[in-house]
Amino acid sequence: MLIFLLAASSATLAGISGLYYGFACAVMPGLRRADDATFVRTMSHINSAIQNPWFALGFAGAFISLGATAIYGWVNGLDAALPATLAWAFYSASLAITFARNIPLNNRLDQHARGSNPGQGRIEFEARWILWNIHRCWLCLAAVLCLCLAWASGAR
Repeated sequence: MLIFLLAASSATLAGISGLYYGFACAVMPGLRRADDATFVRTMSHINSAIQNPWFALGFAGAFISLGATAIYGWVNGLDAALPATLAWAFYSASLAITFARNIPLNNRLDQHARGSNPGQGRIEFEARWILWNIHRCWLCLAAVLCLCLAWASGAR
C-alpha cells in the first residue's frame, strides 16, 4: 500500500510542480515580451483553460495522496511518515498561496481582460503573480525532496 501511495503522490506532485516550474521558466518570461493586451488576454485564456478535470486531478490529488501517505505512515509506524508529512505540509503551503494570492490575482486580471485598460491589469498582476508562483515552486521543490526521502525511508 505504501508503494501505491508514494507513487500516486509522486505522479500528482510532479505534475503540479512541473506546471509551476514551467510558468516560472518559460511561460511568464515568454509573455514578458508581449504587449499589454496580448499578455492580459493570454493569461486570462490560460486561467480559463486550466480549470479542467485533468488539472483538478493533479491539484487535489497531490494534496489527498500526500495526506494519505503521511497518515498511512503514522498509523503503521513507518519511517516514511515524517518526510511524507513534511511533503504534505510544503504542498499545503503552496495551496494556501494559490488560494490566497494567485487565484485572486487571476480573477482581477480576468476583469481587466474584459475592460479597456489592459496595461493597468498587467501592472496589478504580473510582478505579484510571478513572485507568488516562485514561492509555490520552492515549496513544491521542498515537497518533492521530502517525498524522495519518504521513498528512501519507506524501503527500510
